[in-house]
Amino acid sequence: MLDSLLGTRLVLLLGKHVPLPAPAAAMTALQHVQVINDADGQDGFQMTFSLGKDQQGEFSLLASGALDPDRRVVIGVLLGASLEPLIDGVIHHTQVTPSNEPGRSTLTVSGRDLGALFDLEEKNVDYKNRPDFLIVTEILMNYAQYGIVPQVIPTTEVPIELFRVPSQQETDLAFIKRMAQRNGYVFYLQPLALGATTAYFGPEPRLGVPQPALSVDLGSATNVNSLSFANDVLAPVEVKGSFLDPITKISIPIPPAPSLRVPPLAASPVRARRTTIMRQTSNQGPGLAATSAQAAQTRTPDPVTATGQLDTVRYGSVLRARGLVGVRGAGLLNDGLYQVRRVTHEIEIGKYTQDFKLSREGTGTLLPMVKL
Repeated sequence: MLDSLLGTRLVLLLGKHVPLPAPAAAMTALQHVQVINDADGQDGFQMTFSLGKDQQGEFSLLASGALDPDRRVVIGVLLGASLEPLIDGVIHHTQVTPSNEPGRSTLTVSGRDLGALFDLEEKNVDYKNRPDFLIVTEILMNYAQYGIVPQVIPTTEVPIELFRVPSQQETDLAFIKRMAQRNGYVFYLQPLALGATTAYFGPEPRLGVPQPALSVDLGSATNVNSLSFANDVLAPVEVKGSFLDPITKISIPIPPAPSLRVPPLAASPVRARRTTIMRQTSNQGPGLAATSAQAAQTRTPDPVTATGQLDTVRYGSVLRARGLVGVRGAGLLNDGLYQVRRVTHEIEIGKYTQDFKLSREGTGTLLPMVKL
């Protein structure tokens, strides 16, 4: 679909249950694709198609059923010989916009990742004597037919039926996200290949090989169209709380809990200027109170953020949300590693850009001698 020096091409699969290559009519009518990968929300996509009427006066692409709601959609790109899946999801919304001008009618199709399938039915279920990570694994196994592979990191707190029984009174997606929140974990779906998706439940990943660096003001090595930085010193929060000892009935302060966002990415973390009190821990046991405090500390927003747009041709790769990326050429305070919070892929004929948002806990790089 795209003509570029790197030979970038769009890959689109559609199907009711098993996604297959999209019909030629759909690929010909496709005008614009947007895919959003969001570490703080749910991934989604939107596609715009041109519509034309057949001899019976019907929009043939719409009548074919290939883009009906609940259809599964897989979107990826071929960068040279490298296939990069962007999203595996389902259509949940369509919009037809007829026009009086020939060839100007459009069909806009929107959808979410496969997590939308977890969010269809509310349930009432109790999980006695099972830690959260086993509960999540059990729930995810119900969706194996969609190519979902669980990647679940163990949790530390084990509930005992006499004191607490984990209970679900919401959809599977809402319940998993609630368990992730109370453990300081994240939950997201990441496409591994066409038709295969990993479901990650665990601490925010900060280990692994960083993605190719974002370069600014470096002459021919520059690969970003724009880049800006912001530092909100009121974002970090110090968390305090206490719990009631079940034997002595004495209120005991919860020791300071380290964040699960390790290793650190900045040489000079921004000091917390605000303090919040966790009032719900007063009725919790020591183990659950400590877990709640650590989770609250982990959820504190990063104060330093960066936003911009990269040129995919110069960058030569797909920037992945939820991974690490290096920044260089932006000065000593801003260079270094960042967590990629959000990437918006905009694809149309002859153009592919990626808008991004990065974050970390402070300024300065921890790796001054490493070329990012």
